[in-house]
Amino acid sequence: MQSFDLVIAGGGIVGLALACGLNGYGLRIAVAERQLPDITHATAPDAPFSLRVSAINAASERLLQHIGVWDAICATRVTAYRAMEVWERDSFGKIRFRADDYGLNHLGHIIENRVIHQALWQRAEALPDITLLAPASLQQVAWGENEAFMTLNDGRPLSARLVVAADGADSWLRQQADIPLTFWDYEQHALVATVRTAQPHGATARQVFYGSGILAFLPLERPCLSSIVWSLSPQEALQLSRLSAEHFNHRLAIASDMRLGECYLESARQTFPLMARYARSFAAHRLALIGDAAHTVHPLAGQGVNLGFMDAAELITQLQRLQHQGKDPGQHLCLRRFERRRKQRAAVMLAGIQGLLGLFSGVHPAKIVLRGIGLNLVDHLPGVKHHLILQAMGLTGLPAWLQ
Repeated sequence: MQSFDLVIAGGGIVGLALACGLNGYGLRIAVAERQLPDITHATAPDAPFSLRVSAINAASERLLQHIGVWDAICATRVTAYRAMEVWERDSFGKIRFRADDYGLNHLGHIIENRVIHQALWQRAEALPDITLLAPASLQQVAWGENEAFMTLNDGRPLSARLVVAADGADSWLRQQADIPLTFWDYEQHALVATVRTAQPHGATARQVFYGSGILAFLPLERPCLSSIVWSLSPQEALQLSRLSAEHFNHRLAIASDMRLGECYLESARQTFPLMARYARSFAAHRLALIGDAAHTVHPLAGQGVNLGFMDAAELITQLQRLQHQGKDPGQHLCLRRFERRRKQRAAVMLAGIQGLLGLFSGVHPAKIVLRGIGLNLVDHLPGVKHHLILQAMGLTGLPAWLQ
């Protein structure tokens, strides 16, 4: 039986960030990943852009720098965005944030998930404290007093003082631990695609609200390429996914108020349902939950992966502390500080997103006018805008080692 201090179930970007961040602290770490990633051509310069991208904020950038992968990511395909525009269609309400206004070079980066994953996987492969088990998944788990005992799908037995569930929204580990899940359907599907626009995006991330939909344009490396995330009712998403490219392009240009001129599909279209999930506990005896295993949120704020990265950062902080103090990292009592801090942050994010969705739903003229007044008022209040941009960049409540 192989024995570890920490077994991470899930070798996605959040699980790998946790593993890489803990290297060098005397912990034996294993990462069990269901699929061996094919990263040989994932980030070739001429490879098509992936449909799954993330808006990486300043806090996540600092984490990726700390664990030694940021330079590798930047050597592939990364787009810094220097402004954000939010407005409501058919209304006068709008708000704009510019990095220059705050003495910053950028507000964040748009990066393909596979680019981040490749850099983290290659980093983990090179680190002496990390054992990558792939392809492998947990098939059985038993929670002992001093260790957790696991069996992989190929029959190999493992033990660990702490197991971390980084195995996604349908977390097998969360289910095995009988941790209840609060969830609700946003009653929207997200349609994602890569599009080319007649006008360059100008390194600006854009988001427009209208009636029953939310449309985001995320700038990619090439001046006229953007990744779109279009949140719609399931019926509308299905209809748009089946439209001819010509009709889809026309609908997209109208929905975006022609801010970037005509739009042209450059990829396939994919849709997926949007659900909010919130685990009742983020920790239990010999178990911690991070990333989508603990929470999922609507993409309108672009904070899903950033929340996951900060879960990893907080768990790194607490495991370093426990290791220094010689305490057992698998005891629930020792994990309570991690759980308390991350549950609170996720709850605030979920509530804030729900509030925004409620605020921008409905097309009653009075409500549209009030929204327009509110957006313009915020746009002209520097102190409020500065607070909002710090929140979006994740620069409040950071662990000391990331400040």
